[in-house]
Amino acid sequence: MRRYVSKFIACPLPFTKTNFFLVNCEVESYYASRESNSQGLVRSYLNGSFAKTYATSCATLSEDTSKDSPVSDMLIDSFGRLHTYLRISLTERCNLRCHYCMPAEGVELTPSPQLLSPNEIVRLANLFVSSGVEKIRLTGGEPTIRKDIEDICLQLSNLKGLKTLAITTNGMTLAKKLPKLKECGLTSVNISLDTLVPAKFEFITRRKGHERVMESINAAVDLGYNPVNCVVMRGFNEDEICDFVELTREKPINVRFIEFMPFDGNVWNVKKLVPYSEMLDRVAKQFTGLKRLKDHPTDTAKNFMIDGYCGSVSFITSMTEHFCAGCNRLRLLADGNFKVCLFGPAEVSLRDPLQLGADDDALREVIGAAVKRKKASHAGMFDIARTVNRPMIHIGG
Repeated sequence: MRRYVSKFIACPLPFTKTNFFLVNCEVESYYASRESNSQGLVRSYLNGSFAKTYATSCATLSEDTSKDSPVSDMLIDSFGRLHTYLRISLTERCNLRCHYCMPAEGVELTPSPQLLSPNEIVRLANLFVSSGVEKIRLTGGEPTIRKDIEDICLQLSNLKGLKTLAITTNGMTLAKKLPKLKECGLTSVNISLDTLVPAKFEFITRRKGHERVMESINAAVDLGYNPVNCVVMRGFNEDEICDFVELTREKPINVRFIEFMPFDGNVWNVKKLVPYSEMLDRVAKQFTGLKRLKDHPTDTAKNFMIDGYCGSVSFITSMTEHFCAGCNRLRLLADGNFKVCLFGPAEVSLRDPLQLGADDDALREVIGAAVKRKKASHAGMFDIARTVNRPMIHIGG
């Protein structure tokens, strides 16, 4: 069976005058020994199939967080970065087939019995939140195609300590579902749109539906949500950058321009990369009132506003100016694998020890070991392009 991907997007940025910026990182693993039957079971699992883990999330440890805390230590890497943001992929399936998420020949879907169940998703999410994670983003594939998406949102939003429940979506089915999702506790929405031209949309996604995505963006704005993500690719949509900026004139939309990133099967080439400096130059030449905003240490984006405009503009510069020093992200994939760096190939399964009967302390040991192995930064775009990694559809946008 072939698998089809949703668009790759980074987390959304609430429209405020304070903005943030984030990092992709890798790290080396470490775990302490403890005595318990379930921990011994997991330790033997670690000694066998525990791969090296690489991290995409790290935030600087705040002064009021105790490094000796057994709860928070699981989320602190060897560079002192505290990981408070977890991205959970709910499915590998998608109703679009975007070029940069999936190879042209498609990818094999993980059999359903090998994916995390809803109860397993909530249990692992609760483990992370009780240990200090404050933000969860639901990704895919396309998360809104799950029939139980509302129930999952409701359960996650009720986790004690969770401050933000977000979703990354291609917007194809969002408009009708968003009011209910908001009732279920969804606090942030990120919609992917790479072109304002319907014919180009059909080309990049291999599907029709541009008008449905625009409908979802308008519905999201009406309900108080604001971000739109756009992956910029030379020869495809770099000529639309200023058209996207115009979306922010009358509506409080945050348009986030993302540098094209290499993943397995997306035929990445540096010639397709439109660097941040070039994108910013295009915008600055046309919009004289462009002003830089202050970024939070853990934001993935460099943020700007234009005088007199209702919205804001951001740039995610993963390739040319990485933000690994402030990375606070971790990823839980649909098959239960745990990934600490978007660009690192290694993963460790949380599903396997979970199904072997591991208790929360044993699972924390597995997670903490992976986080401790996180490196200071990713390898750089040319090395990343040569590194075997999963397609974006497998990892989750």
